[in-house]
Amino acid sequence: MCLAILATFSSTTLNAQKFAFVDSKYILSHVPEYQQAQAEINKLSKQWQKEIETKYETIERLEKSYQAEKILLTDEMRKKREEEMEQKRIEAKELQKKKFGVDGELFKKREELIKPIQDRIYEALQEVATAGSYMVVFDKSNHSNMLYTNPKQDASDKVLKKMGLKPGEVLDEEEKSEGENEETPKEGSPQDKGKGDTKSPVPGRKGK
Repeated sequence: MCLAILATFSSTTLNAQKFAFVDSKYILSHVPEYQQAQAEINKLSKQWQKEIETKYETIERLEKSYQAEKILLTDEMRKKREEEMEQKRIEAKELQKKKFGVDGELFKKREELIKPIQDRIYEALQEVATAGSYMVVFDKSNHSNMLYTNPKQDASDKVLKKMGLKPGEVLDEEEKSEGENEETPKEGSPQDKGKGDTKSPVPGRKGK
């Protein structure tokens, strides 16, 4: 959920440039709606993952049974069993794609729940940046790009106040708990690479 540059604002001069930073994780830890959204997303993810894993377990049992009985089956019976297993594999893969694909239901649910929060944070950030005449606002959460930050330039609390939230009322424990409940995808699990994309809570956009 990190982004090197959250917002960039145009200027007619390169002199006296002002910079600030925010901590997106800190901001999100204050947003109850984000905690609720994450909880709902995690719940759906686990539910769908269990459904798909059940299908794969059924296929595995069929394959073991088939291998054990194969020598006793006629060619017609073997063909029928193989077609049955193949059909179940197709069904499992289709369900996996439907739920966890790049444009699957989990992706759409995340967009539905998280985007309003992203927009809310961005609007507050834009107001703070405009009022402070900041050329660029960085995200402290991207540690690889920020070797040092001066606390005086931290605009996180200003963004929270613009959002009507009180700095200091952190929901870290709830956020941590929800994050730990989200299982790591395994090989062959329903969660594909599309789900692993951790986006910034505030997509970088040009200022007006």
